[in-house]
Amino acid sequence: MFQNLLQHKARVFLFVLAVFGFALIRNFENTLFYDPLLVFFKGEYSNNSIPALIEWKLYLSLFVRYFLNSALSVFIIYIIFKNKEHVKLTAYLYFFFFVVLMLLFIGLIHFFSEKVMAVFYVRRFLIQPIFLLLFIPGFYFQQEQVKKQNL
Repeated sequence: MFQNLLQHKARVFLFVLAVFGFALIRNFENTLFYDPLLVFFKGEYSNNSIPALIEWKLYLSLFVRYFLNSALSVFIIYIIFKNKEHVKLTAYLYFFFFVVLMLLFIGLIHFFSEKVMAVFYVRRFLIQPIFLLLFIPGFYFQQEQVKKQNL
């Protein structure tokens, strides 16, 4: 296994670099992005209402953060699988999920702001690369199924 890693050291380096990119986004989230909900959700928020927001700034910030996480995720999918079809599907899914989640987030902020936990979880999907944790095993399983069919 270690010999296999040495053969693919460029891919391993790029993978580590992409993961480091996720770490940088997370580490500098307070300075890079406008998100008053970061502080709000770190405190006792279950009985409080959502704080005052500059909505356009928050939505733009969520878009930029989602885009950065998505770009790194698509890059990781390419590094791991070297399959352009997986990359295309991942990019389409990230776009689709962004549209659905942003519409849901905006609707929750405007019409159901007392549903703080719903806002928390939808926002979590927008700011964290959670879909990557689903796509990697999914593509791996699909790849293994194709290998079994070809035997």
